[in-house]
Amino acid sequence: MKKSTFVAMILGTIGGILFALGMCMALIPEWNAFQPGVIMGVVGAIVLLIMALVWRRMENKEPIKLSGKTIGATLIGIVGALLFGVGMCLTMVWSHMVVGIIVGIVGIVVLLCLIPFIKGLK
Repeated sequence: MKKSTFVAMILGTIGGILFALGMCMALIPEWNAFQPGVIMGVVGAIVLLIMALVWRRMENKEPIKLSGKTIGATLIGIVGALLFGVGMCLTMVWSHMVVGIIVGIVGIVVLLCLIPFIKGLK
């Protein structure tokens, strides 16, 4: 395993755990930890951003250039993940099984649309 991959794995794990725990703290009302959860989630997101920057530097890759395609791919990914999450919530939390499954499948389709958007069709 290359050193850059190992560092990315460790930082990604730490950042992901901090972000996930922060979101749980913020969104589970029984824990009464909204403000600390938001802080921990932001710290996790910062660690994940640092991980991406460190990995790119260790791999001698150019910095990410902000173009219309990059912003579009990011927005498609965000919309797809939100649709998928809302579908899961509709199904598991609010007991709207059919609507939740439909919204979740739409989210999956939107996320699958990222592949041809980024890689292109040949």
